[in-house]
Amino acid sequence: MGTVSMAGILVALSSFFLQQPAVAPELGSLCWLWDGDTKMQNALWIENRAELKMGEGRTTVAIADLKGPGIITMIHFALPAAMKLDRSVVLRMFWDGEENPSVNCPLVDFFCDPNGALEQVNTALVNKRRGWNAYFPMPFAKSARIEIENDNQRYQSNWQQNPCYSYVMYRTVKKLPKKMGYFHAEWNQKTLLMGKEEYPVFEAKGRGQFVGWNVTVRGVGSPEAGYPVDENEKFFIDGESEASIEWQGIEDSFGFSWGFPETFSTFPYTGWQPYYKNGAAAYRFCLNDRISFKKSLVMTVGFGKHEAKFFFETFSKPENPLQFSSVAYWYQQEPHQPIAPLPRAHERKPAFGGAPVDAAKYQAAGETVVINCGKTENDIEYLKDGWDFMLKRGYLYAGWTTEVNHCWADNESLEFDLVCPKGAQGTLKLYLLDGDNFQGGRKESVTVCGRKIGEYENFQKGQWVEVPVSATDTKDGRIAVAIKNLKPPSNAVVSVIRFVEK
Repeated sequence: MGTVSMAGILVALSSFFLQQPAVAPELGSLCWLWDGDTKMQNALWIENRAELKMGEGRTTVAIADLKGPGIITMIHFALPAAMKLDRSVVLRMFWDGEENPSVNCPLVDFFCDPNGALEQVNTALVNKRRGWNAYFPMPFAKSARIEIENDNQRYQSNWQQNPCYSYVMYRTVKKLPKKMGYFHAEWNQKTLLMGKEEYPVFEAKGRGQFVGWNVTVRGVGSPEAGYPVDENEKFFIDGESEASIEWQGIEDSFGFSWGFPETFSTFPYTGWQPYYKNGAAAYRFCLNDRISFKKSLVMTVGFGKHEAKFFFETFSKPENPLQFSSVAYWYQQEPHQPIAPLPRAHERKPAFGGAPVDAAKYQAAGETVVINCGKTENDIEYLKDGWDFMLKRGYLYAGWTTEVNHCWADNESLEFDLVCPKGAQGTLKLYLLDGDNFQGGRKESVTVCGRKIGEYENFQKGQWVEVPVSATDTKDGRIAVAIKNLKPPSNAVVSVIRFVEK
C-alpha cells in the first residue's frame, strides 16, 4: 500500500466538502469555505414594503419568495405586540412552484408550541422564547415561497395580533443532489374515543423519511379528565398491514417512563411540557433513527393489539374522549400527496372539558351573544346561530388581578362589530372594567351604530352600559361599536359583551 501525503488528503477533503450542499454542517466542516452565498429576506416589520406587512386588507403575506437552487437554514418570527399568538395564523411553504403546499400548519404548532400555550421551547431544531425559530434545512431547486395567513375573521389582521417581524435565512448552491428530499410538515387535530378508533397523525406517499413530530393529548370529557400513556405510536411502511415500528407507551417514545415527569423536561431531541389542565405536549426528533419509506408511510396513535382490555373499555365510553393534536415532519421527493386543508381558525382551538353549552338557558333569557372579551378559556360563552363578532381594531388582554381579569383594549379606539340577522333588535350590554386603574384611571366614550351613547370614567368596580338597538340599526346585519380612549396614554377597554333580543 502506497503512502498518501497530507496535502493529498486535504485536497480530497476540500473537493468533497465543497461539492456538498450547505445543510447543517458538522462542526468539523465549519472551517471549509463553502461555495454559494448566504442571503436573507425580511418581512412584516414597519420598515418593509406594504405588501410584506399585515393590515390594510391583507390577511396573507409571502414572507419569502426565493429563487433556487438553495437551502433555507433558519426561519424566525417575532411575537405580536399582544405578546401571544394562538392557532389563528397559518404557516405554508411551497417548493418549486407547486400548487399544494408541502407545509400547512398553525404557525405556533409548527414550532412545538401548540396553540401558543408554552412560554418556552428548547430543542435542536426549533425553539421559542419571545419569538419562534426553526433550523430544519429546507432545500429547493427552482423556488421557495413561504407565506402566513390570518384566517380568523373574528380577529382581523393587524400587527397586534400577528407576528410583527420575520426573517428567512438561506444559502445558494450550484445544484441539489438527485436524492435530496423536500421538507414537509402537516398538522392534525381530532377528538375521539381511543377504545374505538386510532388517531391519524399523517400519511405520505412517495419516497422519503420521517424525521420527527410533536403531539398533545388531553382528556376533554370534563375539567378533571386525565389521559392514558399506554397508547402506542405505529408506523406502517410501504403498505404494511401490521406496523413494523411501534413505540409501546406514549411517554416512552419521548424518552420517559411510568408517565411523564412531575416537571417539564426539554432535551435536544425529546421532551415534554404540561399542556393546559391535565394535558401533555411532547416532541421527538429522529435525527439518528429517521424512518425511511420507499412508497408510503402511515402513522397512527392507538392502543396496542395486546394491550389490556381495560383501556379499550374505559376509553370507549362517551364520557372519556381524548383530544390529540400533532405536527409531523418528514422529507420526501416530489410530488407529494396533497395535504388536507385546515379547518377554520375557531375550529382549530383546543377543546376545553366541561358540560356542553346549555343553549336553552341563554334562549330563556333572550340572550344571543355572551362574549368574555380576551378571556383565555371560554371567551365565547354563547353565540346563537346567525350571530358572530369581528374585532376590527384592538387586542386581547387577560392579566388583571380582579375576578374579571380580561378585556379587549386599544390605545386609541377599540372597534368591533356584532354580526347579526338583518332587522334584529334588542339591548346591547357592555361591561366596562378598569381592572388596574391604568395611568390613574381610564376615561372612554361609547358609540353604537353611529350614535354616541356617553362618556364613562371611574369604573374601577365595573359598570354595565345598556344600549337599545332597533331594526333600523341592524338593517345591514351588523351592530358597529367604537369605544374611544379619552385619556391618553391610557387605553379603551371592554370586558364582557351581551345582547338580549327583543
